[in-house]
Amino acid sequence: MAPKRLIAICQYGGEFETEKDDSLSYRGGDAHAIYIDDQTKLDDFKMEVAEMFGCSISTVSIKYFVPGNRKTLISVSDDKDLELMIKFHGDSITADVYIIMEEIVAPDVSSMPASRSSRTTLSEEVLPLDPALDVVDDTTQPNIPLGGSLNIVDDTNSIDEHIDLPPGIAFILPISVVPYEKHAKGAEQWQNTITGVGQKFSSIHEYRESLRKYAIAHQFAFRFIKNDGDRVTVKCKAEGCSWRIHASKDSATQLISIKTMNPTHTCGGDAVSSGLQATGSWVASVVKEKLEVFLEYKPKDIVNDIKQEYGIDLNYYQAWRGKESDKEHLQGSHKDAYSQLPSLCERIMETNPGSLATFTTKEDSSFHRLFISFHASLSGFVQGCRPLLFLDSIPLKSKYQGMLLTATAADGDDGIFPVAFAVVDAETNDNWHWFLLQLKSAVSRSSPLTFIADRQKGLQESISEIFKGSYHGYCLRYIAEQLVRDLEGQFSQEVKRIMIEDLYRAAFAPKLEDFHTSVESIKRISLDAYNRIMQSEPQNWANSFFQGARYNHLTSNFGELFYNWAADAHELPITQMVDAIRGNIMELIYTRRADSDQWLTRLTPSMEEKLENESLKVCSLQVLQTTGSIFVVRGESTEVVDKDRCWDCSCKGWQLTGLPCCHAIAVINCIGRNPYDYCSRYFTTESYRLTYVESIQPILDVDSSMQNDSSQVLVTPPTRRPPGSWAQEFHFQKSFVKCCIFSEKSAYNSNNSFTGISH
Repeated sequence: MAPKRLIAICQYGGEFETEKDDSLSYRGGDAHAIYIDDQTKLDDFKMEVAEMFGCSISTVSIKYFVPGNRKTLISVSDDKDLELMIKFHGDSITADVYIIMEEIVAPDVSSMPASRSSRTTLSEEVLPLDPALDVVDDTTQPNIPLGGSLNIVDDTNSIDEHIDLPPGIAFILPISVVPYEKHAKGAEQWQNTITGVGQKFSSIHEYRESLRKYAIAHQFAFRFIKNDGDRVTVKCKAEGCSWRIHASKDSATQLISIKTMNPTHTCGGDAVSSGLQATGSWVASVVKEKLEVFLEYKPKDIVNDIKQEYGIDLNYYQAWRGKESDKEHLQGSHKDAYSQLPSLCERIMETNPGSLATFTTKEDSSFHRLFISFHASLSGFVQGCRPLLFLDSIPLKSKYQGMLLTATAADGDDGIFPVAFAVVDAETNDNWHWFLLQLKSAVSRSSPLTFIADRQKGLQESISEIFKGSYHGYCLRYIAEQLVRDLEGQFSQEVKRIMIEDLYRAAFAPKLEDFHTSVESIKRISLDAYNRIMQSEPQNWANSFFQGARYNHLTSNFGELFYNWAADAHELPITQMVDAIRGNIMELIYTRRADSDQWLTRLTPSMEEKLENESLKVCSLQVLQTTGSIFVVRGESTEVVDKDRCWDCSCKGWQLTGLPCCHAIAVINCIGRNPYDYCSRYFTTESYRLTYVESIQPILDVDSSMQNDSSQVLVTPPTRRPPGSWAQEFHFQKSFVKCCIFSEKSAYNSNNSFTGISH
């Protein structure tokens, strides 16, 4: 097959501008055409671009728009990204490519509460970059648009990162990195903001701000003697100091003019500024540029940076107030976003017919809960996914906090497939019940569903009541965490680790005798632990008892994808957060659809590999036919296979996974049939493509056009919960369970025999 050829229209030196519909246009600069194809290497492409525009290859960044979406720039970071760009443009002859020269300091990564399944915070997983670097804005380069991504290169620390930015964040590149020891204090530029008698200002506000900057640059504090709309008189705060200044409005010009000034301090520098002149508006003006690049800029870091750069001691509240002022300017009002929810729900269902978007309020009109499931997700789940849903909850570290409830599925390649999500004021039985009611109304599936979720009583009752005939598998990680809490202070870490390993062995054991062997091992260590395990309803979490189809998935940590998305968008107003999640789902569907178009196998790649691994074991097996459809297969163990009963082998591997085990493959080969005919249909490439056949459409003007009219329901923000309340409510013994995190794929081999926990 001839390589796919594309003409890349490389544009450089222009500027991006945001249109009324938030789409981006590129104006100005130069453009040159370069031929590329799916064999082109990124380094070669960048070299040609660098030679064409006369720049260094190390600073070249290549970006493009996905066809049909001119709101988000995609970065080309490696050969695979370049190949994907060519695929995205399908049968197009040309593709617009934007060349940007950039160099930027990598920001810290903030803490973000984990999902209940993972129990791990971002702050535990990502170490901050060190040392701190000062950022200086160079506005001579083109603007990077709202939303998008950037590559981060820091030559001083050999950092090379790729960051995807949530919609709504704007910044300017390049941003130069200046080592601190070579960087003059930022306040030095303000030493002459006040020059003396006769200096004029356009307003009282401008004069006050100039005065504050002057005091900061000269390291002294002042106090107001007079301060109104027409005149301001100020003197040094130090008792007896002669420094004094007076300005008032000029009646002829209406400008503010300095009338008198004694510029000499007689206090000997006793009135050193301690942040009294650093108002919230001043702090906001100083940190605005950094906050545009990195919304997670923490107040404590603002305090440290302003101390280093301007010599001012701020308190935490001053830094927080300045940050909040900037955030509202950059993102819009969190409060106003709640009033836009009725319009948001309408727009989702208008632009994505077949979707469900609904919300409820409390009696006082305050926000209660919001449920969203896009048609593409609902259709993909029904058409191509197993009848298996994972329920999870994620605390939101937003201004009004709350929880994100999620329902995800497993696609044919065992990838996470988002089905539905909800934002609620708190995780309660009532909110879970409401979430499941909406899910029931959205999902039209006749076969019984299996849910993997926590073992809380309210969730148990709601699942059985709303989804009659369904199965509820308890999340194994929850069972393990509960056991560790129950055993607190009774055993050493090593003994608890051994019992957790035995618990996992018992859960994954396909046969009843193997389950009892594992729990008996626990019983020999602790009768109390054994009793607690047997009272935790193993029929809902142990393979040897469970009646539903879990396909060997025993934990609900499929919410991890939503957790990562929430970490990127949790501080956005609720409407922007929802749209950021929508954008992530849209991109995920588009990318996986494009990837699967290249598959040539009957099964998805991961399932092909599993089937091949089982097939390799067949040569050592001996097949004996007894009577009718019954076969005996001898190897390391002796198993019985019934060829007329689908998924029936005494090893239970076929039943648990949906793929023929080695014993079944031996029998299938013996009777001259094809093992592929005995695989679950959900593992076929055809089903996988059905999962991703539908697309999610963008919602234009998420904020500007969603003004609540008088005919719509009034929605006000929820009552803020006390700081740390979610952490207290969902506190777990992470210090130990974290070291026993279990990988299902690696812990059990294809024969379902336990191979140990990774530490």
